[in-house]
Amino acid sequence: MNLKSDSIDTKSGYCSETASFRSLRPQINFPPENIPLSVASYALILRSSNRDSTVLIDSATGDRVTYSEFTHRVNCLASNLHHLIGLKKGDIAFILSPNSLRVPILYFSLLSLGVIVSPANPSSTPSEIFRLIQLSKPVTAFITNATAQNIPSLPREPIVIDSPEFESLMTRQIRELEQVQVSQNDLAAVMYSSGTTGEVKAVMLTHRNFIAILGSYQWEEGERAVGKKVVLYTVPYFHIYGFIVCLKSMAFNEAVVLMERFDVRRMLEAVERFQVTHLGVAPPVVVALVKCGVTEEFDLRSLVVVGCGGAPLGKDVIEAFATRFPTVQLMQGYGLTESTGGCFRTSSPEEALRRGSAGRLLGSCEAKIVDPESSIGLPPCKQGELWIRGPIVMKGYLGDSEATSAALAPDGWLRTGDLCYIDEEGYLFVVDRLKELIKYKGYQVAPAELEQLLQSHPDIVDAAVIPYPDEEAGEIPMAFVIKHPHSNIDEVGVKQFIAKQVAPYKKIRRVSFVSSIPKTASGKILRKDLIKAALQQSSLSKL
Repeated sequence: MNLKSDSIDTKSGYCSETASFRSLRPQINFPPENIPLSVASYALILRSSNRDSTVLIDSATGDRVTYSEFTHRVNCLASNLHHLIGLKKGDIAFILSPNSLRVPILYFSLLSLGVIVSPANPSSTPSEIFRLIQLSKPVTAFITNATAQNIPSLPREPIVIDSPEFESLMTRQIRELEQVQVSQNDLAAVMYSSGTTGEVKAVMLTHRNFIAILGSYQWEEGERAVGKKVVLYTVPYFHIYGFIVCLKSMAFNEAVVLMERFDVRRMLEAVERFQVTHLGVAPPVVVALVKCGVTEEFDLRSLVVVGCGGAPLGKDVIEAFATRFPTVQLMQGYGLTESTGGCFRTSSPEEALRRGSAGRLLGSCEAKIVDPESSIGLPPCKQGELWIRGPIVMKGYLGDSEATSAALAPDGWLRTGDLCYIDEEGYLFVVDRLKELIKYKGYQVAPAELEQLLQSHPDIVDAAVIPYPDEEAGEIPMAFVIKHPHSNIDEVGVKQFIAKQVAPYKKIRRVSFVSSIPKTASGKILRKDLIKAALQQSSLSKL
């Protein structure tokens, strides 16, 4: 489409002709789409140096893998998986493992073969795993000794990755492997959406989707000062955030410190021990860093950036973080599994100053803020549903054409289901999930707004807000609160704290004190679990 230059606002990227936002970043230079190329090969092509530096570090043991060891093991494993196990292009491999040094090697091996990677949460129950396997129909699974008992029968025997046999597959190559021709439009991964608002779905992502994401990072890395980055990502590799990390770290010469299981103290120990410069976390970790009293026990002077994604951070938490860590940049991002991870990102110290924002739109992408009632595109600073279009948008949901049609418009727009606005300078602000808005007497109440206020209270460790059914109002806001062990705050105190800061229709009407709040691996609150618990409590109280 030929657009008039004066129809695009150079500050916000808003185009009045199309009622959409254009990226303010440079367009991404992709490899031609018709060239056979796997994302694994592309990541290694992007690598600016072939020096034999450390690429992986186990935070618990201190064990390290160098670049030459990594590529050797990837090639050996790919050859043996093809010749000995019989895996081939187009097969789907289910992966059920916590973070370990072997998972990135496995990912790169499978991707180079054209095998579709399908990782899942190792803490899933047998019934949940059965559901995921029904969706993706893998030919085999890669498991650990701890997860072996949860896997149903598959066409090929599962492969145990924490075994001597797997170590041999990575180190002893039986035969040379011929180059596999992988199209960029071939499926690279089947990832599982979080299922926070409905049934879990299998998201189909192509090599081209991941190449587009890596291409966006290529521009950002070129803009930054050159220097060795030591990164610690607390997010799991089975999540889209972790999957991208696996690819990105190899492409841009990062040394990655791995944690099998997250723990705040162990994370801080690792930052000090390995001189971590960049930390990738979910929002609950940022809250923990602000609220916990152990950060002073560790030398964190190496830390330059903390990147956060998965859910919005409240401005009070951001301000508290800036006060406690004045020399550390807090970078936020926004994305979905369906958008191959982050489609908005904070990419510079200047952008990080726009506190509360998830950053700006990636190059080669478009966005819309759409009125949920009229489907009309809205201008800057107006709230509506965020739509995304570009090379990062998924192919669809595997085996679910109805869900695919609901998520993807015929002209390629992905309906995110998130209530957002884009300001006058192109920064995205996430308000809440549209489906999670509480309808109080016709008014819309965003749970995230109330949660951020609750988290700012010095006696509250964490909080979640849900809609609770009410005959008169329809729904009322109910808070689940984790308070500090020695706090005396009660239900009245919680209600009064919120009432002083919000309009009357946003007041908290019910409070339940709990010891934990259920969340996904990316830090999103599982409100459906809390709603179920609240309704069960109500039913029991009537007996």
